[in-house]
Amino acid sequence: MIAVDWGTSNFRAFRLGAQGAILSRCSSPRGILGVENGNFAGALLTEVGAWIAEGEQRILMCGMIGSRQGWVEAAYLPCPAGISDLAKAVVPVPFAGADVWLVPGVAGSDTAGVPEVMRGEETAAMGVVDACGGAGLVCFPGTHAKWLQIHDRRIVSFSTSMTGEVYSALPKCTILGRMMTPDAPTDKQAFHDGVARSADPGGLLHHLFGVRTLALMDQLSKAASASYLSGLLIGHDVRAAMPPASRVHLVGTAALCGLYAQAIEACGSTATVEDEDAAALGLAAIGRRLLWT
Repeated sequence: MIAVDWGTSNFRAFRLGAQGAILSRCSSPRGILGVENGNFAGALLTEVGAWIAEGEQRILMCGMIGSRQGWVEAAYLPCPAGISDLAKAVVPVPFAGADVWLVPGVAGSDTAGVPEVMRGEETAAMGVVDACGGAGLVCFPGTHAKWLQIHDRRIVSFSTSMTGEVYSALPKCTILGRMMTPDAPTDKQAFHDGVARSADPGGLLHHLFGVRTLALMDQLSKAASASYLSGLLIGHDVRAAMPPASRVHLVGTAALCGLYAQAIEACGSTATVEDEDAAALGLAAIGRRLLWT
């Protein structure tokens, strides 16, 4: 089987063995926004055509490829949702030369009833459900950080924080950018100071202005300001989403998971970084439950 994790900015594909082992992989920056004229069939053939030619006839995809801006829109599956639920709800995609299916995203709501949605993380969560013992708190750091609560091997609720997107936007679109050195290496002390500051009263909007005033008063260097801002935002994200004394399972890039792990531990909880190929593992688990025709 070919497992495809196709997001907004990136394409990742895995050739899987009968038991779900990753035999080979490929990736490119051809996310759904980089596909010209909506030619997703052509893009898929370009990326994995060699595997299809070698006999792979089953392709299972997840991520933003199933969104309204993607190939075929797959309706959201409501929480709670587990592997079998996702497998029953896959959507067929017309494609010559192989059977192609889409895993739907998942929808829920927060405690105030405001809608929550995700595409891709639900599949990756199924890839680490065994590592979580079938229950626990799973975090996907990133542009829109996701926090999933799993119980009895099913996603029962989740929340989203625009942490990464805000971190990217603030230096570009606000006065804070004048206080920062672009592409400066991570300053560990500044990051920890930002995490610690997130525990103080005043709220995030007040704390953000402090990035400017600390620099103005020569208490924070330009080279360290981005790390302080990162710690501040991640600290607020962690404190808002994580119950006290939690164990958090992190899925994502090593660098970003490392920062979240430091923040989680600074806030009094524990973090475990899980397999970065969780999406491939989740697609394999879902694929094993499909009755391919």
